Amino acid sequence: MLGKYLENVRTNCPLVHNITNYVTVNDVANILLACGASPIMSDEPEDVEDITSICGGLNINIGTLNQSSIKGMFLAGKRANELGHKVLLDPVGAGASRLRTKTATSLMDEIKFNVIRGNISEIKTLASGSGTTKGVDADVADAVTEDNLEEAVSFAKAFAKASGAAVAITGATDLVSDGDRCFVIRNGRPEMGKITGTGCQLSGMMTAFIAANPDNELEAAAAAVCAMGLAGEIGWKNMAPSDGNSTYRNRIIDAVYHMDKDTLDQGARYEIR
Repeated sequence: MLGKYLENVRTNCPLVHNITNYVTVNDVANILLACGASPIMSDEPEDVEDITSICGGLNINIGTLNQSSIKGMFLAGKRANELGHKVLLDPVGAGASRLRTKTATSLMDEIKFNVIRGNISEIKTLASGSGTTKGVDADVADAVTEDNLEEAVSFAKAFAKASGAAVAITGATDLVSDGDRCFVIRNGRPEMGKITGTGCQLSGMMTAFIAANPDNELEAAAAAVCAMGLAGEIGWKNMAPSDGNSTYRNRIIDAVYHMDKDTLDQGARYEIR
């Protein structure tokens, strides 16, 4: 059961350093507080090594890149590696531009990531791009469905093995794999796609989960995915007819805030392949 991994976040209250995009930075901070962790945000190169040194986890999100923040990502990532901290990569928009793709693959070359979280298109880009994942078969559809599930699971496992990181491929059906096992997760609501930042929020929360559960990265990452999807389901049930996507964002954060071990254990919908 996955609820104990949420419980460990609330007990340990990990401090998470986020170098994340400025579109969703406030939402990432709030979801971390809601799940029981503590957020800190810094992308200034002169600041990041000190900041990441006092944290237990580092969340790198490439959603809004500039040359200064890119430098900060490498400095913070290498410092986190030196200290043995958990590090997550969210390659937002990899494949959409040369800068994003190059930054993501270069980060993978130079930094050891514990988890890589993205949608199927972003992960396909990393799998077929240069760097440590070169040569992985990325010939998989751009959406995970029941019809191509086995192919997608095989791809997730292959990418995890090649990258040396657990991989979380999120979408209508979520896949979380360490190369040997793969969680197939079916929590969530399609309306979550109408909110900017649910993926960024998940990456922040997932960093807290793996930091608080250092010996169970795969299960902790899967628990974070289930928790976020379940929060989307609970939040949607609480929507009033006049509510819109702004309210829905807040209801998801509130659902995470009120979630406990039993709620997650009872509501998580997954299988392991």
